[in-house]
Amino acid sequence: MQLLKSIWFLMRKDLLLEWREKNALSAIVLYVLSTTFVIYQMFVTTEPEVWVALYWVITLFAALNAASRSFIHENSNLRFYYFQLVSPHAMILSKMLFNVVLLGILALLSTLIFGGLLGFPIKSVKIWLVISLVGATGFALALTMVSALASKARNSGMLMTILGLPIIIPQVLVLVDLSKKALMVLPFSVYGTRLLGLLSIDIIIVTVALVFFPFLWKD
Repeated sequence: MQLLKSIWFLMRKDLLLEWREKNALSAIVLYVLSTTFVIYQMFVTTEPEVWVALYWVITLFAALNAASRSFIHENSNLRFYYFQLVSPHAMILSKMLFNVVLLGILALLSTLIFGGLLGFPIKSVKIWLVISLVGATGFALALTMVSALASKARNSGMLMTILGLPIIIPQVLVLVDLSKKALMVLPFSVYGTRLLGLLSIDIIIVTVALVFFPFLWKD
């Protein structure tokens, strides 16, 4: 019970700060909007497969920018203060949940922006929403853990990219494959195995974070 209270306290703190400042979300929306507009000016219309690939590439780099704020932008004094108040498990889980919410909103906004400017070729809309949210969840969990690791290094921004891309790219390839299937009307069973695979990766990431983050937290 105490763990859940700590997670809610920390997550609520991050949500309130983001709501007041709106720095991360505003920057992400501006990035997605400007990039999509440039693509629109270059191509006007895109093939469905190209639409899917561009969507996930832009979402990937937007997710990198968003998730990098998790630990990198917190100074050592603030981390030491949190160390006195909450457990490391509460800290990492709250950051992960916050980024799941943030990147989930990003995925939906990216879909609206892409659909508005470049058209919406997806036939299975409900499946697409599931794929987008599962992808956003995977990005959030993986990049939050990478951000925790990178925050211990001097050049944390570069390390965030170096460590994050090899972890995320395999997920992106699976998401692109699933998204291409969503261009057609297919039964849900076609997607089941791949989606379960992505969710299994998410469970592994959370487990690894719970095991190793306390050691980072004490360092």
